[in-house]
Amino acid sequence: MDQVRLGNSGLRVSRIALGCMSFGEKRGFNEWSLDEDEAAPFFRQAVDLGITFWDTANVYQLGSSEELVGRAIKKYTRREDVVLATKVFFPMHEGPGGRGLSRRAIMEQIDASLTRLGTDYVDLYQIHRFDPETPVEETMEALHDLVRMGKVRYLGASSMWAWQFATMQHAADLNGWTRFISMQNLYNLIQREEEREMFGLLAHQGVGSIPWSPLAKGRLARPYGEHGTTRGEVDPVAKRFFGDGNEAIIHEVERIAADRGVPMAQVALAWVLRNPVVTAPIVGATKLHHLADAVAALDLQLSDEEVAALEQPYIPQLPQGF
Repeated sequence: MDQVRLGNSGLRVSRIALGCMSFGEKRGFNEWSLDEDEAAPFFRQAVDLGITFWDTANVYQLGSSEELVGRAIKKYTRREDVVLATKVFFPMHEGPGGRGLSRRAIMEQIDASLTRLGTDYVDLYQIHRFDPETPVEETMEALHDLVRMGKVRYLGASSMWAWQFATMQHAADLNGWTRFISMQNLYNLIQREEEREMFGLLAHQGVGSIPWSPLAKGRLARPYGEHGTTRGEVDPVAKRFFGDGNEAIIHEVERIAADRGVPMAQVALAWVLRNPVVTAPIVGATKLHHLADAVAALDLQLSDEEVAALEQPYIPQLPQGF
């Protein structure tokens, strides 16, 4: 597994990231999540495949994903061999430090995450969304202080308008605070709106993209209309953002996969990986072949003709994910 720099930073990560939203106690709408025994084979497989970039969030299964990830690191690998990422923003409780990006919330939630993860530091601490109720200066200074304290090594952001991201980076530059090195944004063949402004901004600033849902919640990994995983069928995020997917694009993925003799997921991921701003797509696995397919996509080089066929049916739409 190749280890590459995340943006222009010195942090090196595996070219595929393990998305850990699939792991944790079954709570609320996440009845599809895998408990500790069910998730164990995926952590072992990630280690065997060289996937050392693991991404979770405080809100995933209300903290139980972080707990499970922390125990998995101790059981299957070493802390120094994993690039560990988590996030802050969404509600954890109703108190003043339970949500958002205020200084109070950031300071409270990093400590809670570190406790659940069983570690002294997080490699990449990401704001899960933009907080319109908190001044960007307050957020950026608080995040910078976490870096100075040694609780966080690098900072990242996720899913917002390009102008919002630029505003936060500018606040960091003006005050000598730590900048973001990554953007975790929604990007796949069905949702390409990040190409309009965000990717240009990331390239200009040397920020790496670590796309979430590169397979559109499985829509790009199976023929159009075919039943997928439990998560893909019941996850409200999947239904809201992708519906049944773009039929014409999915048919092209299926056709090229058949011609190549590979799974559809490999074709869809290979397309994401060819974008020069993309560092490491985040793959959430609920079946063992998911991670194997993702790694195999690293060696699949699409021709210009195949890329044109995949991109031609795209229908412009509103950006999603924030």
